Amino acid sequence: MATAAARADDAAPSAPCPRGTAGVLERFIDADCTTCWTDGAVSRPAADEWLLDWIVPTASGDDAPLAAAAPPDASARARRALGKTVEGGFTTPHRTAASSGGSLQLRVRSGPAWNGYIAVQVDASGRVPAGATAWIALVESVAAGTSGSVVPRQLVRSVSGPLTPDALRSGRPWQYLQAMRWPDTAKPARLQARAWIENSGGRIVAMAGERCAPR
Repeated sequence: MATAAARADDAAPSAPCPRGTAGVLERFIDADCTTCWTDGAVSRPAADEWLLDWIVPTASGDDAPLAAAAPPDASARARRALGKTVEGGFTTPHRTAASSGGSLQLRVRSGPAWNGYIAVQVDASGRVPAGATAWIALVESVAAGTSGSVVPRQLVRSVSGPLTPDALRSGRPWQYLQAMRWPDTAKPARLQARAWIENSGGRIVAMAGERCAPR
């Protein structure tokens, strides 16, 4: 059982997160591609960009080498971001340019890991366009040189969404609280909460993190 103290003591050192409306780099690899995970020649985020790494399930199912770290939601996110599925054994990057964001403000917080769950709360204010959705993720910070990766990664391990922040469409504050389960193969000390808002076309217009790993 993980305790709050253990999670704080074992967590990677934190660094300032990018601003909420900064650009986002997403890197997609299919769960059959072990060389994609160990490849160092991949797109790197700028200092002022968010990073998300997705491992996408394949037809191999649980037999794929990276299947244990491939959340089912990764396939849907690849279709929203790229307009296609991910396959073929190479890393597919997707960059979203910074957004003006208007008055939109987003914040995410999490409690201690407890019995396989982490409570995550999202607070938002401002306005979002019709069709916008909110998403929450538990992201595992993988430092370069660990877990077989030669580059730092922000690996999406668990996702909740789409959520419909109806209050934000009328300019009222929106708050959401959920207990999220982490996968058995994740290390809770390396997990952190992320939240983002997508427009109806799948473009991320705002993101928040409670802490960010150096990169």
